[in-house]
Amino acid sequence: MALVQRAYVKISSFITRVSVRCYTKSANEKDIKKSVYISQSKDIYTNLALEDWIYRNVDFKNHHILMLWQSDPCVVIGRHQNPWVEANVPELPHITEQGVKLARRNSGGGTVYHDNGNLNLTFFTPREHYNRKYNLEIITRSLFREFGLIADISPREDLTIRNHKFSGTASKLGRPSAYHHCTLLVNANKVELGLALQKLDVDIKTNATKSIKSKIMNLCEENPDISVTKLIKAIGWEYMRTPALSLADGGMELANKQKGFQMVNPTNMWFPGLNEIRDQYVSWDWCYGKTPKFHISKSFTVPESLAHSFGSPCDLKVTMTVEQGKIVDVTLFVPQNISPEGFAGEANVVTSLIGQRFSEEALNSLEVLLSGLVNDKDKFVTECLRQVMSSV
Repeated sequence: MALVQRAYVKISSFITRVSVRCYTKSANEKDIKKSVYISQSKDIYTNLALEDWIYRNVDFKNHHILMLWQSDPCVVIGRHQNPWVEANVPELPHITEQGVKLARRNSGGGTVYHDNGNLNLTFFTPREHYNRKYNLEIITRSLFREFGLIADISPREDLTIRNHKFSGTASKLGRPSAYHHCTLLVNANKVELGLALQKLDVDIKTNATKSIKSKIMNLCEENPDISVTKLIKAIGWEYMRTPALSLADGGMELANKQKGFQMVNPTNMWFPGLNEIRDQYVSWDWCYGKTPKFHISKSFTVPESLAHSFGSPCDLKVTMTVEQGKIVDVTLFVPQNISPEGFAGEANVVTSLIGQRFSEEALNSLEVLLSGLVNDKDKFVTECLRQVMSSV
């Protein structure tokens, strides 16, 4: 309790100091102090909001920060990604007992899976001191110093051991501040990870950033003694014993001159305005509505009983256009050997979807419509539309 109270006093005064941001010329290395913040929340939306709050409000000129945090099970996509391409969206609520949440972060890059077997790191600096290689070197040094693990930095700036990835990386570069964050697989549940990211082969055309698949591993597979708790200590001390702008080793003498470890409680009391930022991150409009425009297509074999003429099998192709997470167009390619008059319900089906979220909302609308249809051909078209929706 005493530690928490001391941290509260520090953060409260810290908030007061940074309420008005002033930026001057670049600081000298010897003038820059470091802090390690350890978030006490495991809610993904709260921690993303905390990242954003620190990024927006802190003057990093003489104060660099490493934020260490964990999340309950979730899939985190990059700012410019498509959740229906990256995650097994329909199954996320059922993969774990409490479900797997989906979140969109404010940085680019690919999709990652978090659970309590991950450690997430966010390095905050001024834009001019942004340096991914520096940050990754601190991680690899700590792994070797504390656990004897030799990790490599790949050309894509992932962290690997024996060509197996255990950490991806992403960043946000602004003016005047920047951050670089990554997640370390320590002892994550790889089965649940696979289920959350497993995707069926669906024909989606999009310019959204796509994740690159890699062979992954947990650090505990290489050294069973490693744990998230030990890693927090190892990386935190490595960060503080390393000068702010160079990869020298200042030892414990330098580490003891830093601002040290601080347990932070990401609440509105500690960080005024945090709840408002979290509300944005948890919203459907952010998680799904920020998805770049895409088209999804699927073909269906038309039953012979519905075809105007019999012979070789024919297909009905459905294409939906989704923009800002909402259906803006539906196109049906109808084979010539299906009687046109058989699609009397087609206009009603399409009209019922336009403007709806590409989600359970539209699926429920189709289910209601399907139950009220009598004509077999109308039912077939509506069922095809429903399957397109449920396929992702």
